[in-house]
Amino acid sequence: FDRAVDFGWFYFLTKPIFHVLDFFYKLTGNYGVAILLLTLLVKILFFPLANKSYRAMSQMKKLQPEMERIKAANPDDRMKQQQEIMEMYKKEKVSPLSGCLPIVIQIPIFFSLYKVILTTIDLRHAPFYGWIHDLSAPDPTNLFTLFGLIPWSPPQILMLGIWPLLMGITMWVQMRLNPAPADPVQASMFNWMPIIFTFMLGSMPAGLVIYWTWSNLLSILQQSYIMKRNGADIDLFGNIRNSLPFLKKKQV
Repeated sequence: FDRAVDFGWFYFLTKPIFHVLDFFYKLTGNYGVAILLLTLLVKILFFPLANKSYRAMSQMKKLQPEMERIKAANPDDRMKQQQEIMEMYKKEKVSPLSGCLPIVIQIPIFFSLYKVILTTIDLRHAPFYGWIHDLSAPDPTNLFTLFGLIPWSPPQILMLGIWPLLMGITMWVQMRLNPAPADPVQASMFNWMPIIFTFMLGSMPAGLVIYWTWSNLLSILQQSYIMKRNGADIDLFGNIRNSLPFLKKKQV
């Protein structure tokens, strides 16, 4: 009976996650709240790794003026820009990939939670607050029906409820805390990532989207606190303004 439920490849993570969820459910009486508490527990457990990552990002933030100087000194030589920037990273002992660590950490937890929601009977028709009456089903609201005002059934790829939109917004805001990548192609990819993830998670169970949204909010608070402690200048609203072309134009 121990293997009667298919907990997938991440059996060593999936089964403990289910037991933790069940424990929090018995405390709160709501699986949605249990998911929020699970997310908080994951953040606490992985705090040392996230702290290291955000400290590295703080160092990269401090190097932004030097990066701009390198770009200005070599405006037409992209190869030389990259070489000098990589030398600067090596000298300062900073990894440009450090910002990916918090996302990489979440992936096994995300898939394990997905497997729990998919395979266990406990979360079927388990309600959260508001319009979420089934955590194992996608968010029933939809932007493309104006949240029920237009009577039509859009294709699955256009299932964008309120929670997926909140997830995309929080992910986009979190990425505005990170130093801008030196490579324009990489910067463009990072700008598109929240949109891609919003559409990807739009048709997934609401419990997963709630987990990811809450995780993003906690990460924003955690990252802001750690970066400020390490002396990094956080101009979140300035970064948001600079990333929106129509606001940039207005500012000029």
